Amino acid sequence: MRLRTAVLPLVALVVLSPAAGAGEESNVKSTSELVAIRDAALADDYAYQQVAHLTDNIGPRPSGSPQAEAAVEYVASELRRLGLEVRLEEVRVRRWMRGIDTAELREYPGQAPGTTQKIVVTALGGNTATPANGITAEVVVARNFAELQAMGREKVAGKIVAFDFPFDKRKAANGLSGEAYGEAVEYRATGAKIAAEMGAVACVVRSVGGADYRLPHTGWSAPTGIPAGAVTSEDADLLARLSVQGRVKMHLTLTSENGPEVLSHNVIGDLKGSEHPEQIVIVSGHLDSWDLGTGAIDDAAGVAVAMETAQLIQESHLHPRRTIRVIAWMDEENGGRGHDAYAVAHASEIGNHVAAIESDLGASHPLGFWAKVTPEALPLLKPAQEVLQSFGANLISRVEFSPGADIAPLAQAGVPALGIMQDGRTYFNYHHSAADTVDKIVPQELRENAAAMAVMGYALANLERPLPR
Repeated sequence: MRLRTAVLPLVALVVLSPAAGAGEESNVKSTSELVAIRDAALADDYAYQQVAHLTDNIGPRPSGSPQAEAAVEYVASELRRLGLEVRLEEVRVRRWMRGIDTAELREYPGQAPGTTQKIVVTALGGNTATPANGITAEVVVARNFAELQAMGREKVAGKIVAFDFPFDKRKAANGLSGEAYGEAVEYRATGAKIAAEMGAVACVVRSVGGADYRLPHTGWSAPTGIPAGAVTSEDADLLARLSVQGRVKMHLTLTSENGPEVLSHNVIGDLKGSEHPEQIVIVSGHLDSWDLGTGAIDDAAGVAVAMETAQLIQESHLHPRRTIRVIAWMDEENGGRGHDAYAVAHASEIGNHVAAIESDLGASHPLGFWAKVTPEALPLLKPAQEVLQSFGANLISRVEFSPGADIAPLAQAGVPALGIMQDGRTYFNYHHSAADTVDKIVPQELRENAAAMAVMGYALANLERPLPR
Protein backbone atom coordinates (compact mmCIF):
# COMPACT_ATOMS: atom_id res chain seq x y z
CA MET A 1 0.00 0.00 0.00
CA ARG A 2 1.26 3.40 -0.94
CA LEU A 3 0.20 6.91 -0.06
CA ARG A 4 -2.78 7.21 -2.39
CA THR A 5 -4.53 4.11 -1.10
CA ALA A 6 -4.33 4.88 2.56
CA VAL A 7 -5.12 8.57 2.86
CA LEU A 8 -8.83 8.53 3.63
CA PRO A 9 -9.73 12.20 4.17
CA LEU A 10 -12.63 13.23 6.30
CA VAL A 11 -15.16 14.05 3.61
CA ALA A 12 -18.92 14.01 3.59
CA LEU A 13 -19.79 10.34 3.28
CA VAL A 14 -23.12 8.84 2.39
CA VAL A 15 -23.47 5.59 4.33
CA LEU A 16 -26.38 3.40 3.38
CA SER A 17 -27.70 0.21 4.86
CA PRO A 18 -30.18 -2.10 3.19
CA ALA A 19 -32.93 -0.61 5.32
CA ALA A 20 -32.70 2.64 3.36
CA GLY A 21 -35.17 2.48 0.52
CA ALA A 22 -36.17 -1.11 1.20
CA GLY A 23 -38.63 -2.43 -1.33
CA GLU A 24 -36.97 -0.88 -4.38
CA GLU A 25 -36.90 -3.28 -7.29
CA SER A 26 -33.68 -5.30 -7.54
CA ASN A 27 -31.77 -5.22 -10.82
CA VAL A 28 -29.78 -8.34 -10.00
CA LYS A 29 -30.80 -11.46 -11.89
CA SER A 30 -30.97 -13.67 -8.81
CA THR A 31 -30.39 -12.81 -5.17
CA SER A 32 -30.29 -16.53 -4.44
CA GLU A 33 -27.08 -16.78 -6.48
CA LEU A 34 -25.50 -14.08 -4.29
CA VAL A 35 -26.55 -15.99 -1.17
CA ALA A 36 -25.00 -19.17 -2.59
CA ILE A 37 -21.73 -17.36 -3.30
CA ARG A 38 -21.67 -15.85 0.19
CA ASP A 39 -22.33 -19.15 1.93
CA ALA A 40 -19.74 -20.99 -0.15
CA ALA A 41 -17.11 -18.33 0.59
CA LEU A 42 -17.76 -18.42 4.32
CA ALA A 43 -17.12 -22.17 4.38
CA ASP A 44 -14.11 -22.25 2.05
CA ASP A 45 -10.34 -21.98 2.59
CA TYR A 46 -9.30 -21.41 -1.02
CA ALA A 47 -8.14 -17.82 -0.41
CA TYR A 48 -6.13 -18.79 2.68
CA GLN A 49 -4.41 -21.55 0.72
CA GLN A 50 -3.41 -19.03 -1.95
CA VAL A 51 -2.07 -16.55 0.60
CA ALA A 52 -0.10 -19.31 2.30
CA HIS A 53 1.49 -20.39 -0.97
CA LEU A 54 2.36 -16.85 -2.06
CA THR A 55 3.93 -16.04 1.31
CA ASP A 56 5.31 -19.29 2.72
CA ASN A 57 6.37 -20.97 -0.52
CA ILE A 58 7.29 -18.01 -2.73
CA GLY A 59 8.02 -15.40 -0.06
CA PRO A 60 8.52 -11.63 -0.36
CA ARG A 61 7.84 -10.30 -3.86
CA PRO A 62 9.54 -6.95 -4.56
CA SER A 63 8.91 -5.65 -8.08
CA GLY A 64 11.42 -7.06 -10.53
CA SER A 65 12.57 -9.84 -8.20
CA PRO A 66 12.64 -13.56 -9.08
CA GLN A 67 9.98 -14.13 -6.40
CA ALA A 68 7.67 -11.60 -8.04
CA GLU A 69 7.93 -13.38 -11.36
CA ALA A 70 7.43 -16.77 -9.69
CA ALA A 71 4.25 -15.36 -8.16
CA VAL A 72 3.12 -14.11 -11.59
CA GLU A 73 3.54 -17.58 -13.04
CA TYR A 74 1.81 -19.23 -10.08
CA VAL A 75 -1.26 -16.97 -10.17
CA ALA A 76 -1.51 -17.28 -13.94
CA SER A 77 -1.36 -21.08 -13.79
CA GLU A 78 -3.95 -21.19 -11.02
CA LEU A 79 -6.37 -18.96 -12.94
CA ARG A 80 -5.91 -21.16 -16.01
CA ARG A 81 -6.71 -24.19 -13.86
CA LEU A 82 -9.94 -22.46 -12.84
CA GLY A 83 -10.88 -22.11 -16.52
CA LEU A 84 -10.22 -18.39 -17.05
CA GLU A 85 -8.76 -16.87 -20.19
CA VAL A 86 -5.36 -15.73 -18.91
CA ARG A 87 -2.69 -13.44 -20.30
CA LEU A 88 0.35 -11.67 -18.90
CA GLU A 89 0.56 -7.98 -19.75
CA GLU A 90 4.04 -6.46 -19.75
CA VAL A 91 5.09 -3.89 -17.17
CA ARG A 92 8.53 -2.27 -17.03
CA VAL A 93 9.48 -1.92 -13.34
CA ARG A 94 12.35 -0.53 -11.31
CA ARG A 95 14.46 -3.17 -9.57
CA TRP A 96 15.55 -2.03 -6.11
CA MET A 97 17.66 -4.42 -4.07
CA ARG A 98 18.21 -4.05 -0.34
CA GLY A 99 21.77 -4.19 0.97
CA ILE A 100 23.07 -3.69 4.51
CA ASP A 101 20.95 -1.58 6.89
CA THR A 102 22.75 -0.57 10.07
CA ALA A 103 23.04 2.48 12.31
CA GLU A 104 24.70 3.28 15.60
CA LEU A 105 25.31 6.32 17.76
CA ARG A 106 29.01 7.15 17.88
CA GLU A 107 28.73 10.23 20.09
CA TYR A 108 25.99 11.22 22.55
CA PRO A 109 25.52 12.77 26.01
CA GLY A 110 26.44 10.46 28.89
CA GLN A 111 28.29 8.03 26.64
CA ALA A 112 30.44 5.48 28.43
CA PRO A 113 34.02 5.40 27.07
CA GLY A 114 34.55 2.94 24.22
CA THR A 115 30.83 2.27 23.59
CA THR A 116 28.21 2.90 20.92
CA GLN A 117 24.42 2.47 20.82
CA LYS A 118 22.62 0.47 18.14
CA ILE A 119 19.80 2.14 16.20
CA VAL A 120 17.38 -0.18 14.36
CA VAL A 121 16.96 1.12 10.81
CA THR A 122 15.66 -0.01 7.43
CA ALA A 123 16.34 1.57 4.06
CA LEU A 124 13.45 3.20 2.22
CA GLY A 125 12.76 2.00 -1.30
CA GLY A 126 14.47 3.57 -4.27
CA ASN A 127 16.85 5.89 -2.47
CA THR A 128 20.57 6.55 -2.81
CA ALA A 129 22.98 4.29 -0.93
CA THR A 130 25.63 5.39 1.50
CA PRO A 131 29.25 4.48 0.70
CA ALA A 132 29.98 0.85 1.57
CA ASN A 133 31.61 1.91 4.84
CA GLY A 134 28.70 4.26 5.70
CA ILE A 135 28.63 7.91 6.72
CA THR A 136 29.01 9.56 10.10
CA ALA A 137 27.39 12.91 10.82
CA GLU A 138 25.66 14.90 13.51
CA VAL A 139 21.91 14.36 13.88
CA VAL A 140 19.34 17.15 13.93
CA VAL A 141 15.83 16.16 15.04
CA ALA A 142 12.71 17.89 13.72
CA ARG A 143 9.15 17.07 14.67
CA ASN A 144 7.76 18.33 11.37
CA PHE A 145 8.63 20.18 8.16
CA ALA A 146 8.01 23.62 9.67
CA GLU A 147 10.42 22.93 12.52
CA LEU A 148 13.13 21.85 10.08
CA GLN A 149 12.62 24.93 7.91
CA ALA A 150 12.85 27.15 11.00
CA MET A 151 16.34 25.78 11.75
CA GLY A 152 17.70 27.26 8.55
CA ARG A 153 20.15 25.75 6.12
CA GLU A 154 23.19 26.58 8.24
CA LYS A 155 22.01 24.23 11.01
CA VAL A 156 21.00 21.43 8.62
CA ALA A 157 23.73 21.31 5.97
CA GLY A 158 26.11 18.38 6.43
CA LYS A 159 23.84 16.76 9.04
CA ILE A 160 21.59 13.69 9.19
CA VAL A 161 18.00 14.89 9.54
CA ALA A 162 15.72 12.77 11.74
CA PHE A 163 11.99 13.45 11.42
CA ASP A 164 10.09 12.51 14.57
CA PHE A 165 6.46 12.79 13.44
CA PRO A 166 4.40 10.11 15.24
CA PHE A 167 1.80 7.78 13.80
CA ASP A 168 -1.36 8.64 15.74
CA LYS A 169 -2.33 5.38 17.44
CA ARG A 170 -5.41 6.93 19.02
CA LYS A 171 -6.83 7.72 15.59
CA ALA A 172 -6.06 4.18 14.45
CA ALA A 173 -7.68 2.67 17.54
CA ASN A 174 -10.85 4.60 16.74
CA GLY A 175 -11.10 3.41 13.16
CA LEU A 176 -9.16 6.26 11.53
CA SER A 177 -5.99 4.37 10.66
CA GLY A 178 -5.99 5.70 7.10
CA GLU A 179 -6.04 9.27 8.36
CA ALA A 180 -3.21 8.54 10.82
CA TYR A 181 -1.18 6.97 8.03
CA GLY A 182 -1.85 9.87 5.70
CA GLU A 183 -0.54 12.39 8.21
CA ALA A 184 2.68 10.50 8.95
CA VAL A 185 3.53 9.05 5.54
CA GLU A 186 4.29 12.52 4.14
CA TYR A 187 7.57 12.40 6.05
CA ARG A 188 8.52 9.02 4.60
CA ALA A 189 7.52 10.03 1.09
CA THR A 190 9.09 13.51 0.88
CA GLY A 191 11.13 14.03 4.05
CA ALA A 192 14.43 13.12 2.41
CA LYS A 193 13.73 15.45 -0.50
CA ILE A 194 13.14 18.41 1.80
CA ALA A 195 16.18 17.52 3.91
CA ALA A 196 18.35 17.27 0.79
CA GLU A 197 17.20 20.71 -0.38
CA MET A 198 18.56 22.10 2.89
CA GLY A 199 21.95 20.41 2.46
CA ALA A 200 21.47 17.31 4.65
CA VAL A 201 23.68 14.30 3.88
CA ALA A 202 21.04 11.72 4.88
CA CYS A 203 17.56 11.46 6.34
CA VAL A 204 15.82 9.04 8.67
CA VAL A 205 12.16 9.16 9.62
CA ARG A 206 10.17 7.70 12.47
CA SER A 207 8.57 4.49 11.15
CA VAL A 208 5.06 4.96 9.83
CA GLY A 209 3.21 2.34 11.85
CA GLY A 210 1.46 1.65 15.11
CA ALA A 211 3.47 -1.12 16.80
CA ASP A 212 6.09 -0.35 19.45
CA TYR A 213 8.15 -3.51 19.25
CA ARG A 214 11.34 -1.87 17.94
CA LEU A 215 10.21 -2.91 14.48
CA PRO A 216 11.07 -0.67 11.50
CA HIS A 217 8.64 -0.14 8.62
CA THR A 218 9.97 0.39 5.10
CA GLY A 219 8.18 1.93 2.11
CA TRP A 220 8.48 4.19 -0.90
CA SER A 221 10.33 7.49 -0.70
CA ALA A 222 10.82 10.02 -3.47
CA PRO A 223 14.33 9.73 -5.00
CA THR A 224 16.46 12.56 -3.65
CA GLY A 225 20.16 11.84 -4.07
CA ILE A 226 20.74 11.25 -0.35
CA PRO A 227 20.33 8.04 1.68
CA ALA A 228 16.97 7.65 3.41
CA GLY A 229 15.80 5.20 6.04
CA ALA A 230 13.21 4.60 8.74
CA VAL A 231 14.06 4.02 12.39
CA THR A 232 11.83 2.41 14.98
CA SER A 233 9.57 4.57 17.11
CA GLU A 234 11.68 3.67 20.17
CA ASP A 235 14.86 4.84 18.46
CA ALA A 236 13.17 7.99 17.18
CA ASP A 237 12.25 8.76 20.79
CA LEU A 238 15.85 8.09 21.86
CA LEU A 239 17.26 10.46 19.24
CA ALA A 240 14.80 13.15 20.29
CA ARG A 241 15.69 12.83 23.99
CA LEU A 242 19.44 12.79 23.45
CA SER A 243 19.46 15.66 20.98
CA VAL A 244 17.88 17.91 23.60
CA GLN A 245 20.76 17.10 25.96
CA GLY A 246 23.59 17.75 23.52
CA ARG A 247 25.46 16.70 20.40
CA VAL A 248 24.54 13.36 18.81
CA LYS A 249 26.51 11.74 15.98
CA MET A 250 25.25 8.74 14.04
CA HIS A 251 27.02 6.27 11.77
CA LEU A 252 24.60 5.15 9.04
CA THR A 253 25.06 2.38 6.49
CA LEU A 254 22.38 1.82 3.84
CA THR A 255 23.83 -0.02 0.84
CA SER A 256 20.68 -0.71 -1.19
CA GLU A 257 21.13 -0.71 -4.96
CA ASN A 258 18.95 0.73 -7.70
CA GLY A 259 19.20 -1.70 -10.59
CA PRO A 260 18.06 -1.27 -14.19
CA GLU A 261 14.45 -1.49 -15.30
CA VAL A 262 13.32 -5.06 -15.86
CA LEU A 263 10.32 -6.71 -17.47
CA SER A 264 7.48 -7.84 -15.22
CA HIS A 265 3.76 -8.47 -15.67
CA ASN A 266 0.22 -7.85 -14.54
CA VAL A 267 -1.75 -11.10 -14.45
CA ILE A 268 -5.13 -10.80 -16.21
CA GLY A 269 -7.72 -13.58 -16.00
CA ASP A 270 -11.12 -13.23 -17.67
CA LEU A 271 -14.21 -15.20 -16.68
CA LYS A 272 -16.20 -14.40 -19.79
CA GLY A 273 -19.70 -13.02 -19.52
CA SER A 274 -22.56 -14.96 -21.05
CA GLU A 275 -24.49 -11.96 -22.43
CA HIS A 276 -22.14 -8.96 -22.52
CA PRO A 277 -18.58 -10.37 -22.61
CA GLU A 278 -17.20 -7.02 -23.78
CA GLN A 279 -18.33 -5.35 -20.54
CA ILE A 280 -15.89 -5.82 -17.64
CA VAL A 281 -16.03 -5.90 -13.85
CA ILE A 282 -12.57 -5.96 -12.26
CA VAL A 283 -11.76 -7.71 -8.97
CA SER A 284 -8.16 -7.16 -7.89
CA GLY A 285 -5.25 -6.90 -5.46
CA HIS A 286 -1.54 -6.26 -5.93
CA LEU A 287 1.00 -9.06 -6.20
CA ASP A 288 4.22 -7.22 -5.35
CA SER A 289 5.29 -6.64 -1.75
CA TRP A 290 8.11 -5.21 0.29
CA ASP A 291 10.95 -7.47 1.28
CA LEU A 292 11.09 -7.34 5.08
CA GLY A 293 8.10 -9.63 5.61
CA THR A 294 6.34 -11.93 3.17
CA GLY A 295 3.58 -9.58 2.06
CA ALA A 296 0.60 -11.47 3.49
CA ILE A 297 -1.70 -8.60 4.45
CA ASP A 298 -0.09 -6.28 1.89
CA ASP A 299 -1.28 -7.67 -0.42
CA ALA A 300 -1.35 -11.43 -1.02
CA ALA A 301 -4.71 -11.34 0.74
CA GLY A 302 -6.14 -8.97 -1.86
CA VAL A 303 -4.93 -11.13 -4.73
CA ALA A 304 -6.27 -14.26 -3.05
CA VAL A 305 -9.81 -12.96 -2.51
CA ALA A 306 -9.91 -11.79 -6.14
CA MET A 307 -8.85 -15.28 -7.23
CA GLU A 308 -11.51 -16.80 -5.01
CA THR A 309 -14.18 -14.70 -6.70
CA ALA A 310 -13.51 -16.66 -9.88
CA GLN A 311 -13.14 -19.94 -8.02
CA LEU A 312 -16.50 -19.58 -6.26
CA ILE A 313 -18.36 -18.67 -9.43
CA GLN A 314 -16.84 -21.53 -11.36
CA GLU A 315 -17.42 -24.14 -8.67
CA SER A 316 -21.01 -22.95 -8.25
CA HIS A 317 -21.55 -23.30 -12.04
CA LEU A 318 -22.79 -19.73 -12.30
CA HIS A 319 -22.61 -17.60 -15.44
CA PRO A 320 -22.24 -13.83 -15.02
CA ARG A 321 -23.77 -11.65 -17.71
CA ARG A 322 -20.61 -9.57 -17.96
CA THR A 323 -16.95 -10.56 -17.88
CA ILE A 324 -15.38 -10.70 -14.44
CA ARG A 325 -11.71 -9.82 -14.78
CA VAL A 326 -9.30 -10.93 -12.06
CA ILE A 327 -6.17 -8.75 -11.95
CA ALA A 328 -3.03 -9.30 -9.89
CA TRP A 329 -1.37 -5.89 -10.22
CA MET A 330 2.40 -5.47 -10.29
CA ASP A 331 4.43 -2.57 -8.83
CA GLU A 332 1.84 -0.95 -6.59
CA GLU A 333 4.43 -0.46 -3.86
CA ASN A 334 7.23 1.19 -5.79
CA GLY A 335 5.79 3.39 -8.48
CA GLY A 336 2.47 2.04 -9.72
CA ARG A 337 3.70 1.17 -13.18
CA GLY A 338 1.35 -1.79 -13.38
CA HIS A 339 -1.82 0.25 -13.27
CA ASP A 340 -0.27 2.85 -15.57
CA ALA A 341 0.54 0.15 -18.13
CA TYR A 342 -3.01 -1.22 -17.90
CA ALA A 343 -4.53 2.22 -18.41
CA VAL A 344 -2.48 2.71 -21.58
CA ALA A 345 -3.07 -0.79 -22.95
CA HIS A 346 -6.83 -0.63 -22.37
CA ALA A 347 -7.46 3.05 -23.11
CA SER A 348 -9.78 2.26 -26.01
CA GLU A 349 -12.01 0.03 -23.87
CA ILE A 350 -12.25 2.07 -20.66
CA GLY A 351 -15.86 2.79 -21.59
CA ASN A 352 -16.60 -0.94 -21.37
CA HIS A 353 -15.39 -1.17 -17.76
CA VAL A 354 -18.56 -1.38 -15.68
CA ALA A 355 -16.80 -1.29 -12.28
CA ALA A 356 -13.47 -1.98 -10.59
CA ILE A 357 -12.99 -3.44 -7.09
CA GLU A 358 -9.71 -3.52 -5.15
CA SER A 359 -8.64 -4.95 -1.80
CA ASP A 360 -5.53 -3.36 -0.24
CA LEU A 361 -6.08 -2.75 3.46
CA GLY A 362 -5.26 -6.20 4.79
CA ALA A 363 -7.50 -9.12 5.66
CA SER A 364 -9.34 -8.10 8.82
CA HIS A 365 -13.13 -8.11 9.10
CA PRO A 366 -14.77 -6.26 6.18
CA LEU A 367 -17.33 -3.62 7.07
CA GLY A 368 -18.45 -2.89 3.52
CA PHE A 369 -17.05 -0.78 0.70
CA TRP A 370 -15.76 2.68 -0.04
CA ALA A 371 -17.33 3.58 -3.36
CA LYS A 372 -16.49 6.30 -5.86
CA VAL A 373 -19.86 6.19 -7.59
CA THR A 374 -22.66 8.58 -8.43
CA PRO A 375 -25.58 8.96 -6.01
CA GLU A 376 -27.78 7.31 -8.63
CA ALA A 377 -25.66 4.15 -8.42
CA LEU A 378 -26.30 3.54 -4.74
CA PRO A 379 -29.74 1.87 -5.02
CA LEU A 380 -28.29 -0.66 -7.47
CA LEU A 381 -25.84 -1.85 -4.80
CA LYS A 382 -28.53 -2.70 -2.27
CA PRO A 383 -29.05 -6.36 -3.26
CA ALA A 384 -25.39 -7.07 -2.52
CA GLN A 385 -25.64 -5.10 0.74
CA GLU A 386 -28.61 -7.18 1.84
CA VAL A 387 -26.72 -10.41 1.28
CA LEU A 388 -23.58 -9.14 3.03
CA GLN A 389 -25.50 -7.85 6.06
CA SER A 390 -25.44 -11.31 7.69
CA PHE A 391 -21.80 -10.78 8.75
CA GLY A 392 -21.76 -6.98 8.89
CA ALA A 393 -20.10 -6.19 5.55
CA ASN A 394 -23.01 -4.13 4.24
CA LEU A 395 -21.89 -0.50 4.56
CA ILE A 396 -21.42 1.63 1.47
CA SER A 397 -19.51 4.87 2.03
CA ARG A 398 -19.54 7.13 -0.98
CA VAL A 399 -16.21 8.94 -1.43
CA GLU A 400 -14.74 11.42 -3.89
CA PHE A 401 -11.30 9.79 -4.22
CA SER A 402 -10.26 6.45 -5.67
CA PRO A 403 -10.60 3.78 -2.96
CA GLY A 404 -7.52 1.97 -4.28
CA ALA A 405 -4.20 2.97 -5.85
CA ASP A 406 -4.30 0.43 -8.68
CA ILE A 407 -7.83 1.27 -9.78
CA ALA A 408 -7.14 5.02 -9.56
CA PRO A 409 -6.62 5.54 -13.33
CA LEU A 410 -9.95 3.83 -13.97
CA ALA A 411 -11.69 5.84 -11.26
CA GLN A 412 -10.27 9.06 -12.71
CA ALA A 413 -11.69 8.05 -16.10
CA GLY A 414 -15.15 7.73 -14.56
CA VAL A 415 -15.30 3.96 -13.96
CA PRO A 416 -17.27 3.20 -10.76
CA ALA A 417 -14.62 2.14 -8.23
CA LEU A 418 -14.99 0.24 -4.96
CA GLY A 419 -12.51 -0.73 -2.25
CA ILE A 420 -13.17 -3.23 0.51
CA MET A 421 -13.50 -1.37 3.82
CA GLN A 422 -11.49 -3.61 6.15
CA ASP A 423 -11.15 -3.03 9.88
CA GLY A 424 -7.78 -1.26 9.80
CA ARG A 425 -7.18 -0.70 13.51
CA THR A 426 -4.14 -3.02 13.66
CA TYR A 427 -3.17 -3.06 9.97
CA PHE A 428 -0.39 -0.50 10.35
CA ASN A 429 1.19 -2.44 13.19
CA TYR A 430 2.46 -4.88 10.57
CA HIS A 431 2.37 -2.88 7.33
CA HIS A 432 5.71 -2.81 5.45
CA SER A 433 7.48 -4.57 8.31
CA ALA A 434 9.03 -7.97 8.97
CA ALA A 435 5.82 -8.89 10.83
CA ASP A 436 3.70 -8.92 7.66
CA THR A 437 3.38 -12.71 7.57
CA VAL A 438 0.54 -15.15 7.06
CA ASP A 439 0.00 -15.79 10.79
CA LYS A 440 -1.46 -12.26 11.06
CA ILE A 441 -4.46 -13.38 8.99
CA VAL A 442 -7.50 -14.79 10.76
CA PRO A 443 -8.90 -17.43 8.37
CA GLN A 444 -12.56 -16.62 9.08
CA GLU A 445 -11.99 -12.92 8.45
CA LEU A 446 -10.27 -13.74 5.15
CA ARG A 447 -13.32 -15.83 4.21
CA GLU A 448 -15.49 -12.78 4.94
CA ASN A 449 -13.32 -10.66 2.64
CA ALA A 450 -13.64 -13.26 -0.10
CA ALA A 451 -17.40 -13.30 0.37
CA ALA A 452 -17.58 -9.50 0.18
CA MET A 453 -15.60 -9.25 -3.04
CA ALA A 454 -17.27 -12.21 -4.72
CA VAL A 455 -20.81 -11.12 -3.85
CA MET A 456 -20.24 -7.54 -4.95
CA GLY A 457 -18.32 -8.53 -8.07
CA TYR A 458 -20.98 -11.00 -9.18
CA ALA A 459 -23.79 -8.55 -8.38
CA LEU A 460 -22.19 -5.85 -10.52
CA ALA A 461 -21.61 -8.31 -13.35
CA ASN A 462 -25.30 -9.28 -13.29
CA LEU A 463 -27.02 -5.90 -13.11
CA GLU A 464 -29.70 -5.39 -15.76
CA ARG A 465 -27.89 -2.19 -16.69
CA PRO A 466 -24.40 -0.95 -15.78
CA LEU A 467 -23.91 1.45 -12.91
CA PRO A 468 -24.46 5.06 -14.05
CA ARG A 469 -21.34 7.22 -14.35
